[in-house]
Amino acid sequence: MGANAQTTVPTFVSGQTLLATQVNQINTGVPVFAGTAERDAAFGSTGEKILAQGQLCYLESTNVVQYYNGSAWATLAPTTSAVLQIVSTTKTDTFSMNSTTYADVTGLSVSITPSSASSRVLIIANLTIGMDPNNSVGAYPRLMRGTTAIAVGTTAGSRISSSGDASPRSTTSIETVAFNFVDSPATTSATTYKIQVRSQTANNVHVNRSDLDSDTATFSRTASTITVMEIV
Repeated sequence: MGANAQTTVPTFVSGQTLLATQVNQINTGVPVFAGTAERDAAFGSTGEKILAQGQLCYLESTNVVQYYNGSAWATLAPTTSAVLQIVSTTKTDTFSMNSTTYADVTGLSVSITPSSASSRVLIIANLTIGMDPNNSVGAYPRLMRGTTAIAVGTTAGSRISSSGDASPRSTTSIETVAFNFVDSPATTSATTYKIQVRSQTANNVHVNRSDLDSDTATFSRTASTITVMEIV
């Protein structure tokens, strides 16, 4: 924490003797917190100020000034678009499944805690898929925010709602599916983004490897990534 960072916003009573550290906090003008956790814990307890509309604060973790609008914290500045934080996960091992029900791709998720409920989150992901073509059937990945599917097609009849479609040419090939999506989670709580995948007809679907995956120089192992950025 920086020299101005604090963990409480105290209230004072008549006749109370103020410590030098308390006066120094007042002299900063706007309460300064290391991050959102310290900010949220600084109001409402015994001897602390009650959080109310119009309260200002500064967050060291993201270098932004925020205000409380009566129900949530919102970012006051910077007023131009900016990336406040970046979190990324790279999956280098493999994952396999053969179900028509969506399943999480193990190890391909990332968690981010937005500094403001008004922030947006940019998701950039690359998924490499191999599969048993089985008469040209496909594999279907989708983006998830927690348990909610995002950036997926509208459901229509028996059509599969997904964020993409992979149909490798053979058991020896790998196909890359890329995702770019701007989400508005409207929260300051930790939020998990992940990728799920399903097969079309219970055929084999693999991540980071081909279906045959033979131990020869003609086959490869690949990597998949998911990166999220908080933007204002």
